[in-house]
This record gives sequence, C-alpha cells and structure tokens, in this order.
Amino acid sequence: MSTHAETLAELTRAAATRFGERIAVHSRGEELSFLAIERAVAALAAAMTRLGVQPRQNVVLHLPNSWRWIVAYYAIARIDAVVVPANILLVPEEIRFIADDCKATAIIAPTERVAQLQEGAEPPAGRLYIAVGDGRCAGAFCFEELLHEPPSEGPSTATADAVSTIGYTSGTTGRPKGAMLSHRAVVLNTAITANMHVRTASDVVVTALPCAHVYGNVVMNGAFLCGYTLVLLERFEAEAALEAIEQHRATLFEGVPTMYYYLLGSSGLGRRNLRSLTRATVGGQTMPLPQMHEVKARLSCPLIELWGMTEIAGLGTTHLLYAPERLGSIGQSLPLSECAIADFQEPAKHLPAGESGELLIRGPTVMRGYLDRPEATREVLLPGGWLRTGDVAYRDADGYFFIVDRVKEMIITAGYNIYPSEVERVIAAHPAVQMVAVGGKPDAAKGELAHAYVVLKANASVEVAALLDHCRSHLAAYKVPKEVHFVTDLPKTSTGKIMRRALRNFPS
Repeated sequence: MSTHAETLAELTRAAATRFGERIAVHSRGEELSFLAIERAVAALAAAMTRLGVQPRQNVVLHLPNSWRWIVAYYAIARIDAVVVPANILLVPEEIRFIADDCKATAIIAPTERVAQLQEGAEPPAGRLYIAVGDGRCAGAFCFEELLHEPPSEGPSTATADAVSTIGYTSGTTGRPKGAMLSHRAVVLNTAITANMHVRTASDVVVTALPCAHVYGNVVMNGAFLCGYTLVLLERFEAEAALEAIEQHRATLFEGVPTMYYYLLGSSGLGRRNLRSLTRATVGGQTMPLPQMHEVKARLSCPLIELWGMTEIAGLGTTHLLYAPERLGSIGQSLPLSECAIADFQEPAKHLPAGESGELLIRGPTVMRGYLDRPEATREVLLPGGWLRTGDVAYRDADGYFFIVDRVKEMIITAGYNIYPSEVERVIAAHPAVQMVAVGGKPDAAKGELAHAYVVLKANASVEVAALLDHCRSHLAAYKVPKEVHFVTDLPKTSTGKIMRRALRNFPS
C-alpha cells in the first residue's frame, strides 16, 4: 500500500499505513487511531457509493468539529465526489442556498438540522440526506449505521487536478460564492504549511478552528499528512482550550486574534502548565503588537503569524519557525507562490517596497474560479494568474508583507481614508483594553464616521475622554473615532474573527 498521497482521497489510507494505531484525533472525549479513521472512511465511502453518490457530484458537509466531520470529509473525497463545507453556525436558509447553488446531490448534517432542511421549500428530487446524531429522521440515512458497511478497498479515481472542494466565501459583498479548489491545491498548501511550521508526528495540536474553515481544514489535513495528534475542540472556550493544552501536553495551539484575547483574559491562564507549547499560530485578522508580545510572554513560545483566504486553499504567507522574528508582519509568500502589491485602479501596475496597495497572489494553490460565476471570477483572476485578494498591504525591503486592512472595510470620512485596523491598534495599546473593533457609521455631512467598540479587561476601567485623548496622541484628527462605546462582547464570525461589517448595526 502506498504511503504517498497526491489527493485527499488517499490521505487517510496513506496515514494508516505510516502511523497505524497512533492516535489521530481526540474529539469530545473519544480518541481514534489513524487506522480507525481509515476503516470508517472506507466504510462510509462504500455506503455513499451504494446510495448513489457519483464521482464529481457535490456533497454539502454541515457538521460541528468532530471525528465524524473528518470521516465524512475523506469519504466524500474517496469516491471522487466534491466536498462543500458549510459551517455549523449557518442557518437552514443559508445551507439551502449553498446546496441549491452547487446543485448538491447529498447533505450530511446533524439529525435536527436535516429535519429543518426538509421543511419549507421542496428539495430537488433525489437529494440524499445523511443524519448524524441521536434519533431518527424520516427520509434520511443514519451516519452511524453506514459505518458498518463493508469497506471499499479499491483505489480512488480522483486526480490531483480535479476539484476536491468548493469553499463558499463569507458573503461580505452579497451572496456567498463557491471557490473551486483542486486536490493539488489543498494537499500542497497543507504540505508547505507543515514544512514552514515544522509540523511532525511528535506534535500534539489543539485547535477550535472549524474544520469547515479553510485554515481549520489545513490544520486537520496536516494531521494525516504529518502524523501528529489533533485535539479537536467543538467550539472555542478559553478554559477548555487551556485545559486541553495542559492535559494533552500540546506542542502547538492554532487560533485567531480573539481567541488569544480571551486566553489573556482568562483566570486559568496563570494556573495551567503550558510549558509543552513550542509555538502558536495566529491568522484571520491583524493583531495589535502589545497583545502579540503579551501572548508570547504568557505562553512562553513563539507566535507565528499567517495570512490566507478561501480562494487559495489556505495560507498565502507565513513565517518559517526558525526565521528571525518580525511580529506584525504576515511573513513571506509560501514556496511555489508569489505575492505582489498592486495599484488599486491599475492592478497590472506593481508597486515598490513601502507603498500600500492591493495584495495579489499567484501560484498552484489559487482557485480555479467561482462556481457558475464567470463575471465574479474575471473580476479577481487577472492575466498572468494573479488573484486579487481585496486586502490592503505593503512589503518591506526584505520581502516581508504587512496587512493594512480590507479594502471594503475602509472608512471614508470627508474624503479621507481611515483603516479600522490602524485605529484598533492604537486603542488596543491602552492597558485597560482587552478587545476593540472599529467600524463606520453613516453621516450626512461626512459620509461615514469611525465608531469604536471596546471590551475592557476584567476589573479595568477608563473614561471615554481618556481613550479619545489616547487616540489623539497617536492619530491624525480625522482618524480619531467620533464615539467610543463600551460593550461586553463583539460580533464575531464562526471562526472567531471580529465581524466589522456587523458594527454598522451594532448597539450604540
């Protein structure tokens, strides 16, 4: 049996050969070896084939983080079908849109969600439902029973160039779009990330990143490529994450900035033995330098920044583990890929070091395009293979990239451009602040005005006037928020990123 996998279809089979009875996944109090995962994948793949799922058909995978998500993911790939991940926090209407948009043949979801999806609008004839969890659902097949099917032992027909995944974007500019990703793109991104972060079979990785999210997917695939143990949390809770790190003697924690903010604010941080950690990663949004330094000091390990997006199957830039530290930079482009900074109006014009523009990327991990969206595809895929990312960035003389902000989240006040992340960095530097988000509010005279929403640290206090004075000391007058609102929490996406677009309707 081969120990080499060029496609997701063969990844668990190769991992079972290489790593055998070693623990692959800890999930909800259960642990499964690499062999056990492969046996379940082979059984579910055989069952799905018997139920009529054909190669190149799309299957929506809508489950919380668990070993069942992992088994379903690889079983879909094994039969050369296409995985369509759908985050568990999406509501039935959103799931129906994704399923209808990609013309899904099947949906794998929790039992109660399957029942909800079957209500209301009539699903397309022949759509298959596989229900996961307790209880029965009329018209659906039971996931657990399908795992008892005789396994399929034959090789998959999937090829490296075939589409493995359709990853739907978050829909910040309208309805979500499905980015088509090849097996090669996903496997290659996982392999390069593992190499740059020095992930090995001796690692134990704790993560609450959703498997349905592009980076959570890279972390999950890395376990089967490298042989490390994945401690998969269903959702992020600071105390549970700290307990998992200590209990499993984790070597690596993966998160987004808000997860680290909650860890820093947790009373358990000082009580837990976290000395097993050798590094941690952070991506998804910019993180203020004071908090980054505090994370490094409290966890006593390097903090590796990264940047990525759905359309490139994971990471686009990061740092080598043993490279000189450059906190605040998203790093350099991954090997085999290339990044550039382009003029916003003329993307064919690339800018020199030090100038801000739109971040472009090209390479073998870039998507094929958006499913059935030729115009949207043409807007972002440029001649020469360059992908427009929608991020404002610059690079320094040494080739390190720095994110300024999202183009679409820029606030324009009386003709002046305000980047929320710049204001957030200043406010976050105040010792009383745990988290902050800055968003624009409509204004009849100036178009938009910046409003700041601040979560204070436990037992900390500060007056609005003092925070505004702090801003005036570090920002031009037009960048100082019009108002500061103290809140108990901030709106976040399913991956824990602060959702700035929701601030427009956030309570004042």
